[in-house]
Amino acid sequence: MNVLLVEDEVRIADFVVQGFAAAGHQVSYSSDGEQALAHLLQHQPDIMILDLMLPLKSGIEVLRSVRASGRALPVLILSAKVELEDRLKGFEFGADDYVPKPFYVEELIARAQLLVARHGGAMESTVQVGLFKLDRLKREVSWPEGSASLSSREYSLLELLMRSPGTLFSRQQILQQVWDINFDPQTNVVDVCIQRIKRKTADGAHGVMIESVRGVGYRLKVHDLAG
Repeated sequence: MNVLLVEDEVRIADFVVQGFAAAGHQVSYSSDGEQALAHLLQHQPDIMILDLMLPLKSGIEVLRSVRASGRALPVLILSAKVELEDRLKGFEFGADDYVPKPFYVEELIARAQLLVARHGGAMESTVQVGLFKLDRLKREVSWPEGSASLSSREYSLLELLMRSPGTLFSRQQILQQVWDINFDPQTNVVDVCIQRIKRKTADGAHGVMIESVRGVGYRLKVHDLAG
């Protein structure tokens, strides 16, 4: 994935660049709105991650210019402006997603990957990890020896894990992504949903398993059946 990051805070930019690079993605970096638009004239990134409060041209001005050009570039806003009015304004001018600061870089990567996949046509209908295939249209997961239908929550949780295999997601991140609620230390809905998915999918038997990291969360792991 080729990413254009537009962010004027060097500390945040370094954090994001390092996170995406560690996940195997390429990141180009612009520190102001005019620089970002100049970059887009010469390059074709897969996605733009865009701060709103930028020097020279604001993020909204950059977004308006991109959409006025007719370009279908996926745009993910990353901003400290978290009020509903700000989010709605971003979507009004053509943003595809909105992540508030502070943020988890793992969640940012997962959301960016999902947006790129949605704009990628052929990649849109299925997600595959090893022998494990998730059909986004049927909401069904399959492997060589079988298949299973998933509930809406089960599907959303499994898709989150499969979009970023190996990435450790905390329970808080999963609650925000799948249930759209903040962390409640008393709730066990994530653990219950994970156990249902594991039972339905013969977890581990086909080379893919959901690993629990005690006290932290979950991640999808692929192992060699021959080994």
